Amino acid sequence: MGLRKNVREVMLEAVPSLRAFAISLCGNVDRADDLVQETLLRAWGNMGSFQPGTNMSAWLFTILRNLFRSEYRKRRREVEDVDGSYAESLTSLPEQNSRLEIVEFRDALTLLPSEQRESLILVGASGFSYEEAAQICGCAVGTIKSRVNRARSRLAEILSIDRACDFGPNRKLARSQIRISSAPIGLDR
Repeated sequence: MGLRKNVREVMLEAVPSLRAFAISLCGNVDRADDLVQETLLRAWGNMGSFQPGTNMSAWLFTILRNLFRSEYRKRRREVEDVDGSYAESLTSLPEQNSRLEIVEFRDALTLLPSEQRESLILVGASGFSYEEAAQICGCAVGTIKSRVNRARSRLAEILSIDRACDFGPNRKLARSQIRISSAPIGLDR
């Protein structure tokens, strides 16, 4: 019973990271929650196939990823709201610039190839090492590093980020300060 309790605690600790990963994969909070729940149920039911001493979190992420891919294959053939009129009726204008930037980032993230997006999310957002991400994705560490690098470069290109000052909440302020500091003496006032 003590082993089961420890396993349960480890699984529960992984839920926030699993949920964040699921949201980034499917873009829908409700579907993400269902995906995490199904992941935990499958993991619990297949606990006999888990090898003690290995990374439980990586095992759970692998289950979640495989479930998402299976669900994606099933849903790929479904056609809903072809012209987008229903989705358009549900949209509302963002209230802040940060909301716009998040939407812009999420849209840019969806433009990445799935392997790159997945690798970037595992390493950049979920905090997995390159080795752990490689284990989850079932590929070499070098492949993960390459995918993450390409994903970062492509995101910077899509979002038109050339320098660090092009990113963040004070982009316009940072740009104006750079222009002022690089102006000839006497012209900055």
